[in-house]
Amino acid sequence: MKKSVTIFILAFIVITFSAAMYYLYSKNAEDPVVYKTEKPSTKTIIKKTVATGSILPVEEVFIKPNISGIIQEIYVKGGDIIKKGDLIAKIKVIPNLSSLNNAKNGIQTNKIALDDQKRNYDRQKSLFDKGVISKQDLEKAEVSYQQAQQSYNAANRNYDIVRTGSTRGLGNTANTLIRSTISGMVLDVPIEVGNQVIESNNFNEGTTIASLADVNKLIFKGKVDESDVGKIKEGLPLKITVGAVENSTFDATLDYIAPKGKLENGAIQFEIEGTLKKQNTTFIRVGLSANASIILAKVDSVLSIKEALVQFDSKTKAPFVEIKTGDKQFDRKDITLGVSDGINVEVKEGLSLDDEIKIWNKIKEDEDDN
Repeated sequence: MKKSVTIFILAFIVITFSAAMYYLYSKNAEDPVVYKTEKPSTKTIIKKTVATGSILPVEEVFIKPNISGIIQEIYVKGGDIIKKGDLIAKIKVIPNLSSLNNAKNGIQTNKIALDDQKRNYDRQKSLFDKGVISKQDLEKAEVSYQQAQQSYNAANRNYDIVRTGSTRGLGNTANTLIRSTISGMVLDVPIEVGNQVIESNNFNEGTTIASLADVNKLIFKGKVDESDVGKIKEGLPLKITVGAVENSTFDATLDYIAPKGKLENGAIQFEIEGTLKKQNTTFIRVGLSANASIILAKVDSVLSIKEALVQFDSKTKAPFVEIKTGDKQFDRKDITLGVSDGINVEVKEGLSLDDEIKIWNKIKEDEDDN
Protein backbone atom coordinates (compact mmCIF):
# COMPACT_ATOMS: atom_id res chain seq x y z
CA MET A 1 0.00 0.00 0.00
CA LYS A 2 2.78 2.41 0.99
CA LYS A 3 4.69 1.47 -2.15
CA SER A 4 1.70 2.36 -4.34
CA VAL A 5 1.30 5.76 -2.68
CA THR A 6 4.99 6.50 -3.16
CA ILE A 7 4.82 5.57 -6.84
CA PHE A 8 1.73 7.78 -7.28
CA ILE A 9 3.42 10.76 -5.67
CA LEU A 10 6.57 10.35 -7.76
CA ALA A 11 4.48 10.08 -10.94
CA PHE A 12 2.56 13.24 -10.04
CA ILE A 13 5.80 15.14 -9.44
CA VAL A 14 7.27 13.97 -12.76
CA ILE A 15 4.11 14.94 -14.69
CA THR A 16 3.87 18.37 -13.04
CA PHE A 17 7.55 19.09 -13.69
CA SER A 18 7.21 18.04 -17.33
CA ALA A 19 4.17 20.29 -17.81
CA ALA A 20 6.02 23.25 -16.28
CA MET A 21 9.02 22.67 -18.51
CA TYR A 22 6.77 22.44 -21.57
CA TYR A 23 5.00 25.71 -20.63
CA LEU A 24 8.31 27.53 -20.23
CA TYR A 25 9.56 26.13 -23.53
CA SER A 26 6.38 27.26 -25.30
CA LYS A 27 6.65 30.78 -23.90
CA ASN A 28 10.26 31.07 -25.04
CA ALA A 29 9.32 29.80 -28.47
CA GLU A 30 6.65 32.54 -29.01
CA ASP A 31 7.44 35.48 -31.24
CA PRO A 32 8.71 38.48 -29.22
CA VAL A 33 6.18 41.32 -28.66
CA VAL A 34 7.30 44.55 -30.37
CA TYR A 35 5.91 48.08 -30.51
CA LYS A 36 5.86 50.45 -33.44
CA THR A 37 7.19 53.95 -32.89
CA GLU A 38 6.58 57.34 -34.40
CA LYS A 39 8.63 60.53 -34.42
CA PRO A 40 7.33 64.07 -33.83
CA SER A 41 6.94 66.39 -36.81
CA THR A 42 6.65 70.10 -37.53
CA LYS A 43 3.11 71.20 -38.40
CA THR A 44 0.76 74.16 -38.45
CA ILE A 45 -2.11 73.40 -36.09
CA ILE A 46 -5.46 75.18 -36.27
CA LYS A 47 -8.07 74.72 -33.58
CA LYS A 48 -11.54 75.51 -34.88
CA THR A 49 -15.26 74.91 -34.52
CA VAL A 50 -17.84 74.78 -37.31
CA ALA A 51 -21.15 76.65 -37.60
CA THR A 52 -23.82 75.90 -40.20
CA GLY A 53 -25.90 78.61 -41.84
CA SER A 54 -26.40 80.50 -45.10
CA ILE A 55 -25.25 83.54 -47.09
CA LEU A 56 -27.50 86.60 -46.79
CA PRO A 57 -27.26 90.27 -47.78
CA VAL A 58 -26.37 92.82 -45.11
CA GLU A 59 -29.65 94.58 -45.82
CA GLU A 60 -32.55 93.33 -47.91
CA VAL A 61 -35.14 95.93 -48.90
CA PHE A 62 -38.74 94.97 -49.64
CA ILE A 63 -40.55 97.26 -52.07
CA LYS A 64 -44.22 97.68 -51.18
CA PRO A 65 -46.96 99.84 -52.77
CA ASN A 66 -48.63 102.81 -51.08
CA ILE A 67 -51.87 102.17 -52.92
CA SER A 68 -53.98 99.05 -53.48
CA GLY A 69 -54.74 97.77 -56.96
CA ILE A 70 -53.82 95.23 -59.64
CA ILE A 71 -50.38 94.80 -61.18
CA GLN A 72 -50.60 96.16 -64.72
CA GLU A 73 -46.94 95.89 -65.78
CA ILE A 74 -43.66 94.57 -64.36
CA TYR A 75 -40.39 96.04 -65.63
CA VAL A 76 -37.75 93.96 -63.81
CA LYS A 77 -36.91 90.34 -63.04
CA GLY A 78 -34.68 88.52 -60.56
CA GLY A 79 -30.98 89.18 -61.16
CA ASP A 80 -31.40 92.62 -62.73
CA ILE A 81 -29.11 95.39 -61.49
CA ILE A 82 -31.08 98.62 -61.04
CA LYS A 83 -30.50 102.08 -59.62
CA LYS A 84 -32.40 104.09 -57.07
CA GLY A 85 -35.53 105.55 -58.68
CA ASP A 86 -35.76 102.99 -61.50
CA LEU A 87 -39.26 101.81 -62.37
CA ILE A 88 -40.18 98.36 -61.03
CA ALA A 89 -43.91 97.98 -61.72
CA LYS A 90 -47.11 99.81 -62.56
CA ILE A 91 -50.37 99.40 -60.67
CA LYS A 92 -53.88 99.80 -62.05
CA VAL A 93 -56.18 101.21 -59.37
CA ILE A 94 -59.56 99.60 -58.81
CA PRO A 95 -61.43 102.40 -57.02
CA ASN A 96 -63.45 101.80 -53.90
CA LEU A 97 -67.05 102.78 -54.66
CA SER A 98 -67.59 104.40 -51.28
CA SER A 99 -64.40 106.47 -51.54
CA LEU A 100 -65.19 107.36 -55.14
CA ASN A 101 -68.68 108.56 -54.18
CA ASN A 102 -67.32 110.63 -51.27
CA ALA A 103 -64.73 112.22 -53.58
CA LYS A 104 -67.43 113.07 -56.13
CA ASN A 105 -69.61 114.60 -53.42
CA GLY A 106 -66.60 116.62 -52.30
CA ILE A 107 -66.34 118.16 -55.78
CA GLN A 108 -69.98 119.16 -55.76
CA THR A 109 -69.81 120.61 -52.24
CA ASN A 110 -66.71 122.66 -53.05
CA LYS A 111 -68.29 123.83 -56.34
CA ILE A 112 -71.28 125.22 -54.43
CA ALA A 113 -68.96 126.99 -52.00
CA LEU A 114 -66.90 128.38 -54.89
CA ASP A 115 -69.95 129.78 -56.66
CA ASP A 116 -71.09 131.41 -53.43
CA GLN A 117 -67.69 133.04 -52.85
CA LYS A 118 -67.62 134.19 -56.50
CA ARG A 119 -70.96 135.98 -56.11
CA ASN A 120 -69.83 137.54 -52.83
CA TYR A 121 -66.57 138.75 -54.40
CA ASP A 122 -68.37 140.29 -57.40
CA ARG A 123 -70.82 142.08 -55.09
CA GLN A 124 -68.01 143.44 -52.86
CA LYS A 125 -66.03 144.61 -55.90
CA SER A 126 -69.07 146.49 -57.23
CA LEU A 127 -69.55 148.22 -53.87
CA PHE A 128 -65.83 149.06 -53.69
CA ASP A 129 -65.96 150.63 -57.16
CA LYS A 130 -68.82 152.88 -55.93
CA GLY A 131 -66.82 153.83 -52.85
CA VAL A 132 -69.27 152.19 -50.42
CA ILE A 133 -66.78 149.75 -48.76
CA SER A 134 -63.11 149.93 -47.93
CA LYS A 135 -60.31 148.14 -49.76
CA GLN A 136 -59.81 145.92 -46.72
CA ASP A 137 -63.31 144.49 -47.07
CA LEU A 138 -62.68 143.80 -50.76
CA GLU A 139 -59.42 141.98 -49.97
CA LYS A 140 -61.18 139.74 -47.43
CA ALA A 141 -63.75 138.74 -50.05
CA GLU A 142 -60.95 138.10 -52.55
CA VAL A 143 -59.10 135.82 -50.11
CA SER A 144 -62.25 133.82 -49.40
CA TYR A 145 -62.85 133.41 -53.14
CA GLN A 146 -59.27 132.18 -53.75
CA GLN A 147 -59.54 129.71 -50.89
CA ALA A 148 -62.75 128.34 -52.36
CA GLN A 149 -60.99 127.94 -55.73
CA GLN A 150 -58.14 126.04 -54.03
CA SER A 151 -60.54 123.70 -52.23
CA TYR A 152 -62.42 123.01 -55.46
CA ASN A 153 -59.19 122.15 -57.34
CA ALA A 154 -58.06 119.92 -54.45
CA ALA A 155 -61.39 118.07 -54.54
CA ASN A 156 -60.93 117.40 -58.27
CA ARG A 157 -57.39 116.08 -57.74
CA ASN A 158 -58.57 113.87 -54.89
CA TYR A 159 -61.27 112.45 -57.16
CA ASP A 160 -58.63 111.65 -59.84
CA ILE A 161 -56.39 109.93 -57.26
CA VAL A 162 -59.24 107.80 -55.91
CA ARG A 163 -60.33 106.87 -59.43
CA THR A 164 -56.94 106.32 -61.13
CA GLY A 165 -54.28 106.51 -58.41
CA SER A 166 -52.70 109.60 -59.97
CA THR A 167 -53.43 113.12 -61.10
CA ARG A 168 -51.84 115.95 -63.02
CA GLY A 169 -48.82 117.53 -61.36
CA LEU A 170 -47.61 114.48 -59.38
CA GLY A 171 -45.06 113.43 -61.99
CA ASN A 172 -42.72 110.69 -60.73
CA THR A 173 -44.46 110.62 -57.36
CA ALA A 174 -47.57 108.99 -58.82
CA ASN A 175 -48.74 106.16 -56.57
CA THR A 176 -49.31 103.80 -59.47
CA LEU A 177 -45.63 103.81 -60.49
CA ILE A 178 -43.57 101.67 -58.11
CA ARG A 179 -39.89 102.68 -58.07
CA SER A 180 -36.77 101.33 -56.41
CA THR A 181 -35.71 103.01 -53.17
CA ILE A 182 -32.09 101.72 -53.36
CA SER A 183 -29.48 100.70 -55.92
CA GLY A 184 -28.70 96.99 -56.10
CA MET A 185 -29.75 93.63 -57.49
CA VAL A 186 -33.33 92.41 -57.74
CA LEU A 187 -33.39 89.24 -55.66
CA ASP A 188 -37.00 88.26 -56.14
CA VAL A 189 -40.21 89.44 -57.78
CA PRO A 190 -42.95 87.42 -56.03
CA ILE A 191 -45.87 88.90 -57.98
CA GLU A 192 -47.14 88.59 -61.55
CA VAL A 193 -49.18 90.75 -63.88
CA GLY A 194 -52.80 90.59 -62.77
CA ASN A 195 -52.07 89.95 -59.11
CA GLN A 196 -53.89 92.11 -56.59
CA VAL A 197 -51.67 94.05 -54.17
CA ILE A 198 -52.46 95.76 -50.87
CA GLU A 199 -51.03 99.09 -49.83
CA SER A 200 -48.65 99.41 -46.90
CA ASN A 201 -50.17 101.27 -43.94
CA ASN A 202 -50.30 101.30 -40.15
CA PHE A 203 -52.52 98.21 -40.06
CA ASN A 204 -51.03 96.13 -42.87
CA GLU A 205 -47.41 95.64 -43.96
CA GLY A 206 -48.57 95.47 -47.58
CA THR A 207 -47.78 93.18 -50.50
CA THR A 208 -44.13 92.80 -51.46
CA ILE A 209 -43.62 93.66 -55.11
CA ALA A 210 -39.84 93.06 -55.19
CA SER A 211 -36.91 92.52 -52.86
CA LEU A 212 -33.54 94.19 -53.50
CA ALA A 213 -30.08 94.11 -51.94
CA ASP A 214 -26.50 95.14 -52.53
CA VAL A 215 -24.92 91.76 -53.34
CA ASN A 216 -21.44 93.18 -52.81
CA LYS A 217 -22.19 93.35 -49.08
CA LEU A 218 -22.92 89.84 -47.81
CA ILE A 219 -22.89 88.18 -44.41
CA PHE A 220 -22.79 84.62 -43.12
CA LYS A 221 -25.65 83.94 -40.72
CA GLY A 222 -25.57 80.70 -38.80
CA LYS A 223 -25.85 78.97 -35.45
CA VAL A 224 -23.41 77.39 -33.00
CA ASP A 225 -24.08 74.95 -30.21
CA GLU A 226 -24.00 76.05 -26.58
CA SER A 227 -20.92 73.86 -26.03
CA ASP A 228 -18.93 76.04 -28.47
CA VAL A 229 -20.35 79.52 -27.84
CA GLY A 230 -18.10 80.05 -24.81
CA LYS A 231 -15.00 79.48 -26.93
CA ILE A 232 -15.68 82.21 -29.51
CA LYS A 233 -15.74 86.00 -29.43
CA GLU A 234 -16.35 88.91 -31.80
CA GLY A 235 -13.48 89.67 -34.14
CA LEU A 236 -12.36 86.08 -34.74
CA PRO A 237 -11.60 85.16 -38.38
CA LEU A 238 -13.97 82.87 -40.27
CA LYS A 239 -13.38 80.57 -43.20
CA ILE A 240 -16.58 80.21 -45.20
CA THR A 241 -17.20 77.22 -47.45
CA VAL A 242 -20.22 77.25 -49.75
CA GLY A 243 -21.56 73.92 -50.92
CA ALA A 244 -22.46 75.23 -54.38
CA VAL A 245 -19.02 76.78 -54.92
CA GLU A 246 -16.51 73.93 -54.98
CA ASN A 247 -12.85 74.20 -53.99
CA SER A 248 -13.23 77.77 -52.71
CA THR A 249 -13.15 79.36 -49.28
CA PHE A 250 -14.09 82.91 -48.40
CA ASP A 251 -12.72 85.06 -45.59
CA ALA A 252 -15.01 86.72 -43.09
CA THR A 253 -14.95 88.25 -39.61
CA LEU A 254 -17.23 87.29 -36.74
CA ASP A 255 -19.28 90.40 -35.91
CA TYR A 256 -22.15 89.23 -33.75
CA ILE A 257 -22.97 86.53 -31.20
CA ALA A 258 -26.54 86.39 -29.91
CA PRO A 259 -26.77 87.06 -26.16
CA LYS A 260 -29.68 84.61 -25.91
CA GLY A 261 -29.90 81.06 -27.20
CA LYS A 262 -32.92 79.25 -28.65
CA LEU A 263 -33.97 75.65 -28.07
CA GLU A 264 -33.88 73.72 -31.35
CA ASN A 265 -34.17 69.95 -31.63
CA GLY A 266 -33.34 69.50 -27.96
CA ALA A 267 -30.20 71.68 -27.99
CA ILE A 268 -29.57 75.37 -27.28
CA GLN A 269 -28.36 77.21 -30.39
CA PHE A 270 -26.85 80.71 -30.54
CA GLU A 271 -27.10 82.84 -33.68
CA ILE A 272 -23.91 84.34 -35.10
CA GLU A 273 -23.14 86.70 -38.00
CA GLY A 274 -19.95 87.38 -39.93
CA THR A 275 -19.25 89.92 -42.68
CA LEU A 276 -17.72 88.49 -45.85
CA LYS A 277 -14.86 90.31 -47.50
CA LYS A 278 -15.70 91.69 -50.94
CA GLN A 279 -15.35 89.14 -53.75
CA ASN A 280 -14.15 90.40 -57.12
CA THR A 281 -13.95 87.08 -58.95
CA THR A 282 -16.59 84.77 -57.50
CA PHE A 283 -20.30 85.55 -57.46
CA ILE A 284 -22.02 84.14 -54.37
CA ARG A 285 -25.77 83.80 -54.67
CA VAL A 286 -27.91 84.95 -51.78
CA GLY A 287 -29.48 82.15 -49.74
CA LEU A 288 -26.85 79.47 -50.43
CA SER A 289 -26.14 77.15 -47.51
CA ALA A 290 -22.65 77.48 -46.06
CA ASN A 291 -20.40 76.37 -43.22
CA ALA A 292 -18.17 78.68 -41.22
CA SER A 293 -14.98 77.41 -39.64
CA ILE A 294 -14.31 79.63 -36.65
CA ILE A 295 -10.58 79.71 -35.92
CA LEU A 296 -10.15 79.54 -32.15
CA ALA A 297 -6.34 79.26 -32.13
CA LYS A 298 -3.52 78.82 -34.66
CA VAL A 299 0.19 78.02 -34.30
CA ASP A 300 2.61 77.86 -37.23
CA SER A 301 5.49 75.39 -37.67
CA VAL A 302 5.48 73.88 -34.18
CA LEU A 303 6.63 70.50 -32.84
CA SER A 304 3.61 68.22 -32.84
CA ILE A 305 2.57 64.62 -32.37
CA LYS A 306 -0.62 62.68 -32.91
CA GLU A 307 -2.96 63.13 -29.99
CA ALA A 308 -3.48 59.35 -29.89
CA LEU A 309 0.13 58.92 -28.67
CA VAL A 310 -0.45 60.95 -25.51
CA GLN A 311 -1.10 59.15 -22.22
CA PHE A 312 -2.28 60.67 -18.96
CA ASP A 313 -1.21 59.84 -15.46
CA SER A 314 -4.01 58.07 -13.57
CA LYS A 315 -3.47 60.22 -10.45
CA THR A 316 -2.18 63.63 -11.58
CA LYS A 317 -3.75 63.55 -15.09
CA ALA A 318 -0.46 64.99 -16.37
CA PRO A 319 0.32 64.12 -20.04
CA PHE A 320 3.28 61.91 -20.93
CA VAL A 321 4.61 59.65 -23.68
CA GLU A 322 6.88 56.62 -23.72
CA ILE A 323 10.22 57.20 -25.48
CA LYS A 324 12.34 54.39 -26.94
CA THR A 325 15.67 54.13 -25.09
CA GLY A 326 16.87 50.76 -26.38
CA ASP A 327 15.83 47.53 -28.04
CA LYS A 328 12.27 46.97 -26.74
CA GLN A 329 12.92 49.42 -23.93
CA PHE A 330 10.79 52.52 -23.30
CA ASP A 331 10.91 55.21 -20.62
CA ARG A 332 8.19 57.62 -19.56
CA LYS A 333 8.71 61.28 -20.44
CA ASP A 334 6.46 64.09 -19.20
CA ILE A 335 5.46 66.67 -21.81
CA THR A 336 3.67 70.04 -21.97
CA LEU A 337 0.90 70.30 -24.56
CA GLY A 338 -0.37 73.32 -26.50
CA VAL A 339 -2.99 73.80 -29.23
CA SER A 340 -4.83 70.72 -30.48
CA ASP A 341 -7.03 70.26 -33.54
CA GLY A 342 -8.37 66.91 -32.35
CA ILE A 343 -5.86 64.89 -34.39
CA ASN A 344 -2.51 66.56 -33.82
CA VAL A 345 -1.38 68.43 -30.73
CA GLU A 346 1.40 70.94 -30.15
CA VAL A 347 4.21 69.84 -27.80
CA LYS A 348 5.72 72.83 -26.02
CA GLU A 349 8.23 70.99 -23.84
CA GLY A 350 9.60 67.49 -23.34
CA LEU A 351 10.30 66.20 -26.87
CA SER A 352 12.63 66.64 -29.81
CA LEU A 353 12.32 65.69 -33.47
CA ASP A 354 14.64 62.67 -32.97
CA ASP A 355 12.60 61.02 -30.20
CA GLU A 356 10.80 57.79 -31.05
CA ILE A 357 7.43 57.58 -29.34
CA LYS A 358 5.81 54.27 -28.48
CA ILE A 359 2.49 53.59 -30.17
CA TRP A 360 0.04 52.17 -27.70
CA ASN A 361 -1.18 49.24 -29.79
CA LYS A 362 1.35 46.40 -29.51
CA ILE A 363 1.81 44.14 -32.54
CA LYS A 364 3.57 40.91 -33.41
CA GLU A 365 6.31 41.01 -35.99
CA ASP A 366 5.43 39.40 -39.28
CA GLU A 367 6.97 36.01 -39.98
CA ASP A 368 8.64 37.38 -43.06
CA ASP A 369 10.36 40.07 -40.97
CA ASN A 370 11.58 37.43 -38.56
